Amino acid sequence: MRDMNTEKLKIGKIVNTHGIRGEVKVLRITDFEERFTPGNEVIITSEQKDITLTIDSHRIHKGFDLITFKGYTNINDVEKWKGMNLYINKNQAAELEEDAYYYHEIIGCRVETTEGEALGEIKEILSPGANDVWVVQRPGKKDLLLPYIEDVIKNVDIDTGTISVELMEGMLD
Repeated sequence: MRDMNTEKLKIGKIVNTHGIRGEVKVLRITDFEERFTPGNEVIITSEQKDITLTIDSHRIHKGFDLITFKGYTNINDVEKWKGMNLYINKNQAAELEEDAYYYHEIIGCRVETTEGEALGEIKEILSPGANDVWVVQRPGKKDLLLPYIEDVIKNVDIDTGTISVELMEGMLD
């Protein structure tokens, strides 16, 4: 079993550099706005070791988070991180409100109707706007898109990895 303190949560991916002053372009995989606040620490994992970095600056540009790290002020310092994921230690995760979940808790859960009919497994979460959309991978069928709203998501049991849903008319078409 892994030590809880060393277990990491993915929060983003460095997709490119931006400019020449060490700024990186990050595709966010977290819905916590304050995750990239200057002073916060993030981790990059390479084959050799984990590198802990302190965020020096953060801004949003064209839907991406642009971040600089303390001590890395040149494009040559950060270019090697293109394509790498950013993590935090699990113990840095924020406390959530009741009926709120981390993405990693939902992805991989089995989905069934309130009548017990198995539908598939959550493979990803989309954040297109007002509410998240949970993507259910169904064996031999196209993916099912479930809006994260009370009318559809009836029960989430993280301990058993099971989500009960009530499908609205037309969802399975």
